[in-house]
Amino acid sequence: MHELSVCGSIAGIVERRAAGRQVRVIHLRIGQLRQIVPDTLVYCWDLLSADTELAGSRLEVESIPVRIRCRGCDRSAELGDLPVFACGGCMSTDVEVIAGEEFLITALDLAEGAST
Repeated sequence: MHELSVCGSIAGIVERRAAGRQVRVIHLRIGQLRQIVPDTLVYCWDLLSADTELAGSRLEVESIPVRIRCRGCDRSAELGDLPVFACGGCMSTDVEVIAGEEFLITALDLAEGAST
């Protein structure tokens, strides 16, 4: 369950950026290839943030599907739950991943003023 250590990293970044303000929501974009289970991440966040300045905050996760582009025919496609890294048009395996590897904190919803 590496989600717990990922939550520790998120907490460190968020605490620095929040600058003493109460954090309500942390918005994340996580690609399908990152092998992060969103429900597990949210569960670990609740455990990790309890009894800290981040207690009561929540994670909002936007899952990014895998997209590939064929280097041969330039076709792009979104892959399903079981990604097959081959072009659906020409069947070439010479493809590049153009989405699905993201792991970003995109925004913080903060309370106004310093936390109490």
